[in-house]
Amino acid sequence: MNSELAIKGGTVVSSRGRHRAHIYVSDGRIVHVGDQDEKADQVVDATGLSVLPGMVDTHVHLMDPGATDREDFPTGTAAAAAAGVTTIVEHTHANPVRSVGDLSEKLAYLEGRSNVDFGLAAHTWPDRIDDLGALWEAGVTFFKIFTCTTHGVPGLDAAHLEEALAVMASFGGVCLIHCEDETITADAEAKLREQGRKDNGILNEWRTLEAEEVAVAVAVVLAERTGARATIAHVSSPSVADIITDARGRGADLVAEACPQYFALREDEVLTEGPFRKYTPPARSRSDADEEKMWDLLRTGVLNHVSTDHAPSTRQQKQHGIWDAPFGLPGLDTTAPFLFDAVHQGRLTLEDVVRVYSEAPAKRYGLFPRKGHLGVGADADLVLVDEEGSWTVSDHDVISKAGWSPYTGRTLIGRVHTSYLRGRLIASDRNPIDGRGGRFIPGAGGQ
Repeated sequence: MNSELAIKGGTVVSSRGRHRAHIYVSDGRIVHVGDQDEKADQVVDATGLSVLPGMVDTHVHLMDPGATDREDFPTGTAAAAAAGVTTIVEHTHANPVRSVGDLSEKLAYLEGRSNVDFGLAAHTWPDRIDDLGALWEAGVTFFKIFTCTTHGVPGLDAAHLEEALAVMASFGGVCLIHCEDETITADAEAKLREQGRKDNGILNEWRTLEAEEVAVAVAVVLAERTGARATIAHVSSPSVADIITDARGRGADLVAEACPQYFALREDEVLTEGPFRKYTPPARSRSDADEEKMWDLLRTGVLNHVSTDHAPSTRQQKQHGIWDAPFGLPGLDTTAPFLFDAVHQGRLTLEDVVRVYSEAPAKRYGLFPRKGHLGVGADADLVLVDEEGSWTVSDHDVISKAGWSPYTGRTLIGRVHTSYLRGRLIASDRNPIDGRGGRFIPGAGGQ
């Protein structure tokens, strides 16, 4: 056998273990993994490096088409490639996909704009629930649901949420639910504005843990009753995870999504950092012990997978005050390095990283076995990692249009050496190669 590409001598890592092996690639797919030394047109020496499947980030906002001064597909996917993320699932709130026509238009627009493979999510509008089945068949990866009006997207009350979940359950669709109770957040906002409050402390009084817990409790009950497959987005606290765990124990098909900000950023940081810590739900951790509880939930699988919720804004955009600045943080540049550093710190293993940031999200959203592992037949999405390499995060090195990071100044141990998409080099030593070769990967309903 003469393959097009061979990655030789590296330590191949799966969610179940690791072993020294060579990986052979032809036509963009893995054709052999083993210790046989065979010929290839191109040979890469991976001695001393760990070889992981490309990361699969299933919660990304690239604002494209839309507010591309905040982020676009070429730039955001370059940041992804540099950080070892080879597949994303994207949805932008400014131009939401609500119909098959919207999806077709977006796919046409994105032709030749992505450096990594991508899926697209659709938004669930309360008066367009009848469109969900056709969208699923057209290949959307999942349906995004808000329970509170955010980013201009209307929240679904309990009645509309139950209706949407029942429809999704009828055809086996999956959804991602942003859970904050509309009545609690709206009432808090009204009172804070009436008081004339403009200080940074309003965020934690406006988007409270109570609002998240109440919305999650309603969502999991309705998911359980309808039989829908639901993911609870950006779980911020162990108390929220407990609600999900209880419903799982009763048989509900629920997944809990984790994001780095709930492991690394503290509740009180907003008081000094202001809009640069404005995201929702906001940070809940107050101590090392709080963060360690979250790590334990991730290690043990209570939190199923990691996503960035990459929703960048530039420094200038974030300087509009706590009420007016956009929600969200940049995350694609830093999430994989953050997880590799957690391995160095002894909080995770590399096998855990593969599980939570590649295999588990790929399986949940119908992208596996094409994505999420390094078995024969899978796309040759490969990330070579130097476990001892380091990177001190700086704004200068952020590829995202945001141009800043909440982790600036932190030194992260574990560095992406090279990234390959379907056997083609797309980044080397954190330098993306802008080839725009990413393809749309239909979700389970469109396969």
